[in-house]
Amino acid sequence: MLAIRLTLPLLLVLVAGRSVQAESLQSTFDETVRPFLLSNCLECHNEDVTEGGLDLDSDSDVPAVVKNFRRWASVLDRLEAGEMPPEDADHQPTESERAAVIAWIEQVKVAEAKRTQGDPGVVLPHRLSSNEYNYTIRDLIGEDIQPAASFPVDPANEAGFDNSGESLAMSPALLKKYLAAARMVSEHLALTPSGFEFAPHPVMTFTDRDKFCVNRIIDFYRRQRTDYADYFTVLWRYQHRESLGRAGATLAQLASEEGISERYCQTLWEVLSDDTEHTDDRETVGPIAALRILLSELPDAATPQNRAAAEAGCQRMAAFVAGLRESLVPHVPNLTSPQMNNGSQSLVLWKNRQFVANRRRYVEDDLPQDDFGLEAGSRAAQFMEVTENTDTAAYRESLTEFCDIFPDQFYVSERARVYLDQKKEKKLKGRYLSAGFHSQMGYFRDDAPLYDLMLDKAAREELDRLWLELDFVTSAPMRQYSGFIWFDRTDSRFMRDRVFDRYRAEDKDCTSAEKVAGLADAYCEKAERVGASDQALRAIRFYFQDMSKTFRRLEKITIESQPRHFDALVDFAARAYRRPLTDAEKDSIRSFYESMRQDEGLSHEEAIRDGVVAVLMSPHFCYRVDVAASLNDVSTSTTNATSTSPAIQPLSDYSLASRLSYFLWSSMPDEELLQLAADNRLHEPAVMVAQSRRLLADERADGFVTEFAGNWLDFRRFTEHNGVDRERFPVFTDELRQAMADEPIRFCRDLIERDGSVLDFLYADHTFVNPVLGQHYGVESDRLGDTNDQWVRWDHAAQHGRGGLLPMAVFLTHNSSGLRTSPVQRGNWLIKRMLGEKVPAPPATVPDLPSDESKLGDFTLRETLARHRQDVACAGCHNRIDSMGLVFEGYGPIGELRDADLGGRAIDDSAVFPDDSEGHGLAGVLDYIRSSRQDDFVDNLCRKLLAFGLGRTLQLSDESVISDMKQNLADNDYRFSSMIDVIVASPAFLNKRVHIPLQETVAIP
Repeated sequence: MLAIRLTLPLLLVLVAGRSVQAESLQSTFDETVRPFLLSNCLECHNEDVTEGGLDLDSDSDVPAVVKNFRRWASVLDRLEAGEMPPEDADHQPTESERAAVIAWIEQVKVAEAKRTQGDPGVVLPHRLSSNEYNYTIRDLIGEDIQPAASFPVDPANEAGFDNSGESLAMSPALLKKYLAAARMVSEHLALTPSGFEFAPHPVMTFTDRDKFCVNRIIDFYRRQRTDYADYFTVLWRYQHRESLGRAGATLAQLASEEGISERYCQTLWEVLSDDTEHTDDRETVGPIAALRILLSELPDAATPQNRAAAEAGCQRMAAFVAGLRESLVPHVPNLTSPQMNNGSQSLVLWKNRQFVANRRRYVEDDLPQDDFGLEAGSRAAQFMEVTENTDTAAYRESLTEFCDIFPDQFYVSERARVYLDQKKEKKLKGRYLSAGFHSQMGYFRDDAPLYDLMLDKAAREELDRLWLELDFVTSAPMRQYSGFIWFDRTDSRFMRDRVFDRYRAEDKDCTSAEKVAGLADAYCEKAERVGASDQALRAIRFYFQDMSKTFRRLEKITIESQPRHFDALVDFAARAYRRPLTDAEKDSIRSFYESMRQDEGLSHEEAIRDGVVAVLMSPHFCYRVDVAASLNDVSTSTTNATSTSPAIQPLSDYSLASRLSYFLWSSMPDEELLQLAADNRLHEPAVMVAQSRRLLADERADGFVTEFAGNWLDFRRFTEHNGVDRERFPVFTDELRQAMADEPIRFCRDLIERDGSVLDFLYADHTFVNPVLGQHYGVESDRLGDTNDQWVRWDHAAQHGRGGLLPMAVFLTHNSSGLRTSPVQRGNWLIKRMLGEKVPAPPATVPDLPSDESKLGDFTLRETLARHRQDVACAGCHNRIDSMGLVFEGYGPIGELRDADLGGRAIDDSAVFPDDSEGHGLAGVLDYIRSSRQDDFVDNLCRKLLAFGLGRTLQLSDESVISDMKQNLADNDYRFSSMIDVIVASPAFLNKRVHIPLQETVAIP
């Protein structure tokens, strides 16, 4: 969109027309409205006496009324409701006088809305809210570490949201918390050979770095499917794909669907299938021949019974492979050497390497005699029988192929001290990726069968990268070598001689090439002198050579990686700032890094960490500032050389990316949004609408649901609610409280995902429950899962007094008083949060009702409120509120259904609504809303959503957007997206107001 451009003649016509209208409004104010105020209002609402916080005496003309229209909107509401002046006033206006003032306020509203239509208003630069900060850090670093958990609760603006500049100021104390949060984030940073990553926990100590890197490798291993039964099942499905209705399916496709290795499936198929290409050279004895028979004898897929039998057969095949393979594992004895502890690293690593070498081969001693689960006399068992007529060469060849295809283990994820007694310590696991050293840290990679047989190229590269990062991030080889020196000087005692005095674990240069070579010579000389075997000497020499090679490699990578770390910091800053960096900003980041190294004496890693802190403390990250696309598109025309006037300019595409993502995710834009901004396409309304649909379909839209719905409906911090007496209500556990808070989020998220009608907020016949909440609601047990976290949709909930937002326990509990219900709080919540009414705060002199409804005496709560309404000063508000809360008396203080109150009195949930209609309970109030207040609900929802999306309190210029939202809802079955579509394509969302010298523009009155 372009800035507003108007020709001078047209401007003169518009100015003249508006001047006439302004004169008419002012004349009516002077002749009708001002006298009305003097007669009916100013006695209680003047500069000295401001009942309800309302001063109407200071607004002496139309501009003043426009400036303070929020108070006049309240006047309009009270006049239309007949509550102003109050019933006990000495003077009451006639209906015609009241109607005239109402009409005048409406005219001012319409005129001002029309005059300012398209004005996006002033959206102040503002810091990220605490929740926006947490969401943004989560998406920036990929870990949800909640660094703003200690921030104070953000204040809300007039619309009830904490995402606007009106409320989000920065104080010195809060600035310190932002600094602490930035430092907390930097403590999660781990430098890698290619850049840096962030861990889910701090990685400042070696122990924490170990946990980070080891867990990633373990997670990788756990994602791999290595159960033989899964592979045999896929082979069977491929063999019978036609009867399974998958005639066109490939083996790779079936393997992918099952989540297992396509490569390994193909290998097994080539060996075990009846493919005629391989029949000539197939074994006639041994396990491979037996497995072919077992696979061929599996039943077809004609019936469910056959399919079940085939799956059971695949399990038996897997058991046969596992049993036979275990019997063929070669035994590896300990390697020993005089005066060396059996747990010395060179000896243990030699044994580990033997395990690796034997993973896909067997010990060629006695041939296996057991049938390993095969049925005696079966064709498969016959191929495993060893008789005098057995061709042993062919049998051994079959075993060789069998062990090559079916390794004893695909990977080793944890070890005990296997150098002592492998069988005895087989179950003593728990040290992930351990090399098996005694009293020393050290990792050993043992996953060659997985790597060679199962992983594709991308997976192999990922696994290689993870193991390299383990060495790089944790300095594991250097620490392992230091542990070797310490162990052989203490437990082993091998290095107690004076020749070893210059080689100490605490020396920073103990891993230098010179010292490693020197220690290797001295160590090997002594080992040979005391009688070490040739095998032990080879193992010792290999150990030193391999360690030195590893150290030199890591030293080289460390030097080469430093420029990559700085580049990663620059990339991090661009993502954090949510736009490309300028050259000056890049230079500033480099200058800061260099000053940290040279002036402050920090290490490379420390300087990078401080660079991350600096980025996160920059206003470009901490603040949201809407930047205009250009300051050159404003039309110029000289009028006044000294004053200023607002002008409208389109936002830059990068500003739109942030505005859209913080609207629908409460977080930073993703790569797709930023790419559209780079392509200068995001300002196109159709693109904005399409992107809004994409963002709402993303799981990050949970942030929108939590922030918008949580603040709109006032349950954002219900998980901290402690107003329930748990001795009287022991069922109100932390788990139930959490489930209550989650219910509206689940409900709203579902409505958005299916793009349902916003009227479902009121009238839906369903809700969502987990077992804890379902039990509280009385849901049939067969509808619920076994765990507290399993959520299900509960249809036909209206039969049980549930469905939609109104009867949710979170609202009923939050708006109760601990040991009694509160019709006033519940009614006030409904008319304020759902219907958009503005109810003034009660006078300070209003007495409190008893906190326990069992102690109300002879009166019911309904009767107590009725007496309260006899006070004329209270009647106006309570006539609007009480009936909307009394209908929920069938729900107790924690939202439970009930027939009697805590005092044993029967429940009466009848009500006379403000339109004099009558109703009972939830159904009654919904009927009243449907017939008389549905438009109010829709109007309020649109206003709340627009205020949240724009990040500011609404103004009269927004009336046209609200009107468009309501019309679009009506035209599209009230689908939720209908509101979003209008907002993101509106001038208010796409533009901003700026101030420029008046000699460059023409003011529009």
